[in-house]
Amino acid sequence: MTQAQTGDKVRIHYTGTLDDGSTFDSSEGRDPLEFTVGSGEIIPGLDNEIAGMEVGEKKSVKVDATEAYGPHDPNRTQAVPRETVPDHIPLDIGTQLQMQTPDGQAVAVSVAEVTENEVVLDANHPLAGKDLNFAVELVEIV
Repeated sequence: MTQAQTGDKVRIHYTGTLDDGSTFDSSEGRDPLEFTVGSGEIIPGLDNEIAGMEVGEKKSVKVDATEAYGPHDPNRTQAVPRETVPDHIPLDIGTQLQMQTPDGQAVAVSVAEVTENEVVLDANHPLAGKDLNFAVELVEIV
């Protein structure tokens, strides 16, 4: 049987969970995820595990945070005075917002902390600093 190799376009079904068992993403109920092995289209720790798999093969993969979305970087958080946030902006922890850098670039942030005087915004990927677990099935080599 043919094994997936670097450069092959493949389709996989997957379920991604955190160490606490909660699911953060899944292809269940959707078309399989299609990507080229070794191209950097998906996180490196998962990409590296697909090469060598055969069509129909299933495996469990544990991906360290450094091979996923990297460590949580405290330099990517910023406290802003609460009074500078317009009243119509929701400030629930985890709320996704968009900020603009001084040069006009849009940056996705989430509300990490709210105090009486300030709001802490976090520009890290929501899964930064987390080890990820995947149940993967190689559906097809295109």
